Amino acid sequence: MNTEQPKSRLNIKVESINNERKNEAMNDNAIIANQGYIALKDNTIDIIKQNLKNQPLSFQLFDTVKAPSGGSTVFTVPGISGDEIEKSISGIILDYTMPRAYWETPDPVEGTPPTCYSKDSLVSFDGKACCHCPFNDFGSRNGESNAKACKESVALFMLRPGNIMPIIVRIPVSSKVIFQRYLTRLIGKMLPLSGVVTKITLDKTTNKAGQPYSVYSFEAVDVLSSEEAARAKAFGEGFMAVMDSGESKAAG
Repeated sequence: MNTEQPKSRLNIKVESINNERKNEAMNDNAIIANQGYIALKDNTIDIIKQNLKNQPLSFQLFDTVKAPSGGSTVFTVPGISGDEIEKSISGIILDYTMPRAYWETPDPVEGTPPTCYSKDSLVSFDGKACCHCPFNDFGSRNGESNAKACKESVALFMLRPGNIMPIIVRIPVSSKVIFQRYLTRLIGKMLPLSGVVTKITLDKTTNKAGQPYSVYSFEAVDVLSSEEAARAKAFGEGFMAVMDSGESKAAG
């Protein structure tokens, strides 16, 4: 009886099973490396589009972490059971915008649409250059302080573990340069913003008038593998495309 052929088939099957186990182990390791970033799966954008059913995805639908007042060193983060207090926020920054807005009154009622706004702090919604606007001048708010009448900020789209939808983290203009320096440091290391896990913390300081305010600090606490970084980039681009599409439909 020739046993060579059955043995060969058995060896092939054993090798196939071992390869499947190796692949499963690699997938498990990837999930661990992603720290639970379930949004980095291939079909996430398709699920988002399917659930939206062509409805616009606007900024108002996102959980937003606003800048704290009075120099607080903790964040108030919206959660499914109410607001949660956290000393730091960590996640993958998929993208960011640098919006600005002008209201005729210095303290508008929350929800009041601005008189003028810009998505990128460069060109207003009606096509005018922000750099030539008098409300972009320091001291234009009331002349007594150095504040600009047109408020600048940075809006970070941060993906956190266990979530498909990112949150928006608002960075005040007082920490805008700090964020830009962080970007520059990443550039120096040839690292994309969405290729690292960023940790944000707060420190308390005071202005020239002695009023306390919060200063933001940014730190890269983990670097994604090349595959993970590619997935994060693809998800970020797909997500922002959905955002842009939603805004266009809402405007139309």
